[in-house]
Amino acid sequence: MTDHVPEHVDKLRNENAQLHEALRSHAVVDQAIGVVLAIGQLTPEQGWHVLKEVSQRTNIKLRHVAELLIDWARTGQLCADVRTELDRQLSQYTGPPHGG
Repeated sequence: MTDHVPEHVDKLRNENAQLHEALRSHAVVDQAIGVVLAIGQLTPEQGWHVLKEVSQRTNIKLRHVAELLIDWARTGQLCADVRTELDRQLSQYTGPPHGG
């Protein structure tokens, strides 16, 4: 049984690292949804839909889109393709694009 302990410990460490990464990713996505909610005055469900659609339509991973939106909230800078798609998605709920 002790022969398997190092393998078991390595497996648990790997699982632990994966769970930590999942929690970090979830937090980033939640923060980005908050940004979308604030600028679009949407419900959380609508904010999730907007974030997901921006990711799919720009072919950028969801977590990376989320990071870009969080940076945008902090710096005021957002790449044009993401901004264009964000405005497009928000307009489905809010009308014409908001400034910024």
